[in-house]
Amino acid sequence: MLFGIDRLLADASLRQPLEGKRVALLAHPASLTSNLTHSLDALVAAGVNISAVFGPQHGVRGDLQDNMMESPDFIDPVYRVPVFSLYGEVRRPTDASMDSFDVMLVDLQDVGCRIYTFVTTLLYVLEAAAKHGKAVWVLDRPNPAGRPVEGLTLLPGWESFVGAGPMPMRHGMTLGELGHWFIAHYALDLAYRVIPMQDWQPEAAPGHGWPPERPWINPSPNAANVNMARAYAGTVMLEGTTLSEGRGTTRPLELFGAPDIDAQAVIAEMERLAPAWLAGCTLRPMWFQPTFHKHVGQLCAGVFVHAEGPGYDHAAFRPWRVQALGFKAIRALMPDYALWRDFPYEYVFDKLAIDVINGGPGLRQWVDDAGATPADLDALAGPDEAAWAELRRPYLIY
Repeated sequence: MLFGIDRLLADASLRQPLEGKRVALLAHPASLTSNLTHSLDALVAAGVNISAVFGPQHGVRGDLQDNMMESPDFIDPVYRVPVFSLYGEVRRPTDASMDSFDVMLVDLQDVGCRIYTFVTTLLYVLEAAAKHGKAVWVLDRPNPAGRPVEGLTLLPGWESFVGAGPMPMRHGMTLGELGHWFIAHYALDLAYRVIPMQDWQPEAAPGHGWPPERPWINPSPNAANVNMARAYAGTVMLEGTTLSEGRGTTRPLELFGAPDIDAQAVIAEMERLAPAWLAGCTLRPMWFQPTFHKHVGQLCAGVFVHAEGPGYDHAAFRPWRVQALGFKAIRALMPDYALWRDFPYEYVFDKLAIDVINGGPGLRQWVDDAGATPADLDALAGPDEAAWAELRRPYLIY
């Protein structure tokens, strides 16, 4: 199969509208062609007039490890064009940066989750392009989590840099498709184009969204593999808790744990509370010692989420519910456990991080309500999931 960048490079007729235009590229370390050439180098070699580069969270080079670590602007040392950070002093393109190009090419590998900030960066770019009369092309890439939908819809007033609009946690769309939905939902007026992938089959085994013949390249420092991308719609919620999500280990956002939990007891309680929610994955008790971040240097008991191997069922796996069940099990075993972390999260200072992540307080309230059952959370999320699956339908390309 071919990604959007590969098709643009292979077909001169697709590039023809870019002739005589100043072209910007929004990219990160996973913005690579099929032969692992960075898109910036490949576009320049193909004769595209690159006048500016933009970088999302973690930077064009992907060198910044954690949230709220900002990237500076700089001059590209090879091509001597400005590189504008969209995760530094600003998160929206400035008027000055918008004056540096006519068409922006967006070539970002996403992981299929609302909270992954590349989604919001795309919206901000589209809004700025509508304001300044610029064109935006998305060079489409796979959603490695595939088409499944899961989670509560973000509530009005809960928009943030991890909540670009009223969609559930796991949206099941590509960035190119999301661009079409953003334009319709926010009534944006701009020249928008998607260079679609060729032969992407999001329901096909064994990749179920990610073509296994393509090597996985980290789009951000802690997105190390496809298992992480599949689990992320659940494990990202750990960022709003005192539990470690595995930062400071070699498998971040694929596990959870802490020095003061009993991992085997947590798994047993998860199985008791809602065995059906654990379908499609395998939970493995394990130990880890973070070298940085939460619980640094401490031996932690952990639960590893395997969305891979013989126990993986793509249609059955529901990572948001799996992680919610982990919280519920800890709350049941240790009712007074200090689970929720109170700290500024992605530039939101007046709400709990777990609520910012979920786009409202519903998940946290369910966990903390001793009388709330798994059926109660299903009753909350099910209608949201069904509504989104229908709402997104006109914007699906594949």
